[in-house]
Amino acid sequence: MAPRIGSMSHPSSLSISEAQKEDIRHIVDGINDYNLNRVAASAPAWTPMEFVARDQRGELIGGILGGIGYWSGLEIKLLWVAEEHRNKGYGTQILKHMEEKAKAKGAIIAMLDTFDFQAEGFYLKNGYEPIGEIKDFPKGHRRIYFSKRLV
Repeated sequence: MAPRIGSMSHPSSLSISEAQKEDIRHIVDGINDYNLNRVAASAPAWTPMEFVARDQRGELIGGILGGIGYWSGLEIKLLWVAEEHRNKGYGTQILKHMEEKAKAKGAIIAMLDTFDFQAEGFYLKNGYEPIGEIKDFPKGHRRIYFSKRLV
């Protein structure tokens, strides 16, 4: 007899609550231990890479946040340039700076995601290749995943 969907029993002692800071560390350590027992690290640990760009008056006009993970991949989490400074090449300068610094630290690939209403064309212009997308997220748009070989 085939099992019925939804007939699996669940432990009655399970409780789920908001994670505390020490819980988060335990979860991160758990997944890192699991992963590193299967694929050896090529870099020592997460290396944050966070840069800001300022104009000649010292005003912050943009920045980039990311880091290099265990397997020498640069993960770009966020790149932002103030609206009035866009389309002047600053975003490309910031991105290239991050890529060069990451290569110097041993990164071999860069990865990121964006939306079709954000910077799809920008990343294509800067040599990133689309590797996947989620259609209709948010509704009427696409979330696009990119990568670029650095070496």
